[in-house]
Amino acid sequence: MLQQVNGSSLGFDAQGSESLREDLRDFLLGDALLHQLDDLTKVNPVTLETVLRCLQTRYMADMFYTSAGCTLVALNPFKPVPQLYSQELMKEYHAASQPQKLKPHIFTVGEQTYRNVKSLIKPVNQSVIVSGESGAGKTWTSRCLMKFYAVVATSPTSWESHAVAERIEQRILNSNPVMEAFGNACTLRNNNSSRFGKFIQLQLNRAQQMTGAAVQTYLLEKTRVACQAPSERNFHIFYQICKGASADERLQWHLPMGATFSWLPNPERTLEEDSFEVTREAMLHLGIDTSTQNSVFKVLAGLLHLGNIQFADSEDESLPCQLMDDAQCSVRTLASLLRLPEDMLLETLRIRTIKAGRQQQVFRKPCSQAECGTRRDCLAKLVYARLFDWLVLVINNSICADPDSWTTFIGLLDVYGFESFPNNSLEQLCINYANEKLQQHFVAHYLRAQQEEYAIEGLKWSFVNYQDNQTCLDLIEGSPVSICSIINEECRLNRPSSAAQLQTRIESALASSPCLGQNKLSQEPSFIVVHYAGPVRYHTAGLVEKNKDPIPPELTKLLQQSQDPLLKVLFPANPREKSQEGSAGQTRTSVLTVVSKFKASLEQLLQVLHSTTPHYIRCIKPNSEGQAQTFLQEEVLNQLEACGLVETIHISAAGFPNRVSHRNFVERYELLRRLHPHMFSGLHNPSAAKGRSGGPPHAEAALQPLLQDILHILPALTQAAATPEDPAEAMPAPVHCGRTKVFMTDATLELLERGRAQVLEQCARCIQGGWRRHRHRKQERQRRAAMLIQAATRSWLTRKHIQRLHIAATVIKRAWHKWKIRMAFLASKELDGVEERHLPPAACSLSSTPLSPVQTRLLGAIIHLGPLGLVLANAAVGVRGFQRKLVVQACLQLPSGSPHGVTIQRAQHDQAGVTSIRALPQGSIKFHCRRSPLRYADICPEPSPNGVTGFNQILLERHRLIQV
Repeated sequence: MLQQVNGSSLGFDAQGSESLREDLRDFLLGDALLHQLDDLTKVNPVTLETVLRCLQTRYMADMFYTSAGCTLVALNPFKPVPQLYSQELMKEYHAASQPQKLKPHIFTVGEQTYRNVKSLIKPVNQSVIVSGESGAGKTWTSRCLMKFYAVVATSPTSWESHAVAERIEQRILNSNPVMEAFGNACTLRNNNSSRFGKFIQLQLNRAQQMTGAAVQTYLLEKTRVACQAPSERNFHIFYQICKGASADERLQWHLPMGATFSWLPNPERTLEEDSFEVTREAMLHLGIDTSTQNSVFKVLAGLLHLGNIQFADSEDESLPCQLMDDAQCSVRTLASLLRLPEDMLLETLRIRTIKAGRQQQVFRKPCSQAECGTRRDCLAKLVYARLFDWLVLVINNSICADPDSWTTFIGLLDVYGFESFPNNSLEQLCINYANEKLQQHFVAHYLRAQQEEYAIEGLKWSFVNYQDNQTCLDLIEGSPVSICSIINEECRLNRPSSAAQLQTRIESALASSPCLGQNKLSQEPSFIVVHYAGPVRYHTAGLVEKNKDPIPPELTKLLQQSQDPLLKVLFPANPREKSQEGSAGQTRTSVLTVVSKFKASLEQLLQVLHSTTPHYIRCIKPNSEGQAQTFLQEEVLNQLEACGLVETIHISAAGFPNRVSHRNFVERYELLRRLHPHMFSGLHNPSAAKGRSGGPPHAEAALQPLLQDILHILPALTQAAATPEDPAEAMPAPVHCGRTKVFMTDATLELLERGRAQVLEQCARCIQGGWRRHRHRKQERQRRAAMLIQAATRSWLTRKHIQRLHIAATVIKRAWHKWKIRMAFLASKELDGVEERHLPPAACSLSSTPLSPVQTRLLGAIIHLGPLGLVLANAAVGVRGFQRKLVVQACLQLPSGSPHGVTIQRAQHDQAGVTSIRALPQGSIKFHCRRSPLRYADICPEPSPNGVTGFNQILLERHRLIQV
């Protein structure tokens, strides 16, 4: 059970004081193991001394990040550690199933916020609040977080979306160097101190992919343009253009080598932030082309020349002040760069216009030397503030997504750290006021709200005392009387106000506040405010004038006369705008004061933060000199006390950072009952719960049995998650069921999510099995149907093919018969002069010897064949001897009685053609070879290898004569 904590010490009774001292001594003796404690909630006992020793040991071991419950402590290493922020390490934290088990890192916070946005129950906007003193590393932390989100939140699904994601990522990252060049400066505590606050809204779509971003700025320290403290510098961009411009650009911008400017102190110092090429390339990626960049840098060079214009006091008050030596050259150069009329420029700086009377008569009055300097500084602040706002607008137009394309966002808040300088004015008051508001947001959201919620929900809890800064906030912004209200009232009265008079009013009106101190030894009028981070003394000289921030209307009119294209955009000739800026009514003066505008924007920011789930990163500055491996305990101790880190550790160690309403808890984790259905029966079995889950929301009474059933599963989940290597995981998970919410630690939430993922995996496998089975059956049915269709198609195609073949064969056969008959007819006609003779019936053979049956059949075939028998008789193979003679006689239809009286001769010719056969009644038979007169005698469907060119030809062997 936690005991009362007061400040930095624990409130234990007398019996436990000795035990505390023993535990503290044992803990501090183990310095060798202190660097292994990556979570300060594991420190025992938790005191400022033990926390400080643990952080120092880890810092000297190059371990710069340590968890402190809900907060991440980040120590500035003051040296480059590139491997600590590599892209591979970003992907490792993003791909880890449990990133909180990895070493503490800002990527752990980034991944936690990203996964919270991806929650399937109710996506909640996230915010990361980076706080700390100036120089503690807030800007670097915000820059690394932006790189992390740009890497993990741009996972496209196609090449086209990949190009879009790369363009968005590049533009978001390029906004950093531009904003830092125009809004950061080197101060006594930090070489890259943010002189403005910014809230970066990273916009995500429904798929949790980054679609754009938006930047909102707060209170630019524009007075730095014209006034820099000793050993400090102006904004980085002025040094970049003076060191990085080329020879032609120097000639164009009138920035010769070795030139000195009053508003450019300490130019000999070279910082890493003086990279002009990086700024120009980033502006180019943001859509600012080269010509526009040239206009921007010309305006900045003109402001440097404006700072060299010095005035000498005039002896005659009716005459304007004279210019100092070399000032006329600066005026001429300024008028050339800004493209302003030189005479009108001098007149505006040295003569003011006064409207008086009911008729608003205009009077012109020469200004004193101090007034001329004030008007000069006011002109520079006006131009630079408009230029900075224009840059923010260009950046937002370049990186901001359409409102319909994003659903959630992750906010990064990077504001100026707590500041305390030898000379503190209105800027430091506003900066420290913003830090007080953020500290109160942390106190109200975590330290106070959580403990009050524990008591309301009925948890057994001993309250932890903490440092509440509400009293300091009441002093600064309270009602009806506060520091801000007194300063605003002085502005409304529109009367000369001395610094001593303002100090007296504040001390007399707020004397009862314990946070207001006095320094009676100080010779300058001032007052002291005891902030949560320490007391700060504010000088009252010039406080009211800075709060008024007056803009003479003639300065705006002067700038509207410029022919420069950029200044025309910054100062448009709009009558309504003129009337607004020229209005000097007292009713609007209170609204336009610096404090009022800053307070309104701060309230708007806090409304956004209250609507998100906040995550805190406390940046700690190990030393003021910015040296690596140097840990000054006193400075770190003051920072730990100021931010209430020890109290945060106590509440985080004993508290429950995760709380879910009963209804949401049941809706999300009711399916865990599927893991052990045997544990439940009757009304509360899983099937019954499933049947009720689809109906109206459960009543509070009906939710309690379901809650108890789910909580009874936790021991089984804990045992299942335990491993032999880590038996601590088998310990019961701490969880508490309050009146309306369930409170649990991160370990319990992780255990429930793991069990839920297991159930979902089982359900997914079951769904996948059923789907695969359904798909297999469907594919089998489709395969069978396809086989039937294919068989029917093949059968139909085969039948059609056979039908076509049958028709073709019939046509060919019919044509063949016609052609054969025609050829036979033509062959018979060719055998001209031959008379058909019929053999006498008695002559059945060529000799008196009777013929055998085979010879009789052969003779009949030859006679039937007609002239084709000659082919058989003269073929190279075939019948021989007597059968051959019978073939010749039968073909020539010779008398069978006198076979020896006829001689057959064959004439051999070289040319090819049809051989005509004629039977001579007497003598020998001569074969005349000539071409056939028939038209188609030389054509045949299938030429034979023996050179047959027509069926009506009688081919005889040409190499010899046949004698019969």
